[in-house]
Amino acid sequence: MKRLILTGTTLLAFCGLVRAEPEYTRIAMEIDVDRPAAQVWAAIGDYCDISEWFNLDCEITSGDGGIGTVRALAGGRILEILVAETELSYGYTQPAREGQFYNLYHGFLEARPIGDNRTRLLYTLLLDESNQPDQAAKDADVARRRASFENALSNMKNIAESQ
Repeated sequence: MKRLILTGTTLLAFCGLVRAEPEYTRIAMEIDVDRPAAQVWAAIGDYCDISEWFNLDCEITSGDGGIGTVRALAGGRILEILVAETELSYGYTQPAREGQFYNLYHGFLEARPIGDNRTRLLYTLLLDESNQPDQAAKDADVARRRASFENALSNMKNIAESQ
């Protein structure tokens, strides 16, 4: 029994040494839209509308569209779970996957009224960048994500303003 406890303790200590400390990064983006918030959200706020503004396939794999609903993107390579929802926003996370680094990825999309006929779309990402080998790789990953999501925001604006 002592041998088992020592082996378990040694394993836990080793795992603690090889596990990186989390390094959370927030990427905040926004764009203004010349339409009322309710109209904007009706055009881009359905949980699978991401297929239109990100140009990728989306399938609801479980749930009723509310909190707990799971969407599969890019042929199922990406799973996202709806974890927060208001009248004009939602938040989601990606689950841990066996054998892969877990980056605690969360996204939050909001249509915030800034006037009677104007809306600010806010998209915020939160993720752990500690798996990146150096600062240059972290900066490149953030820049890639920012460019991709700012393009999606531009697409959302075009969709909402064409309604």
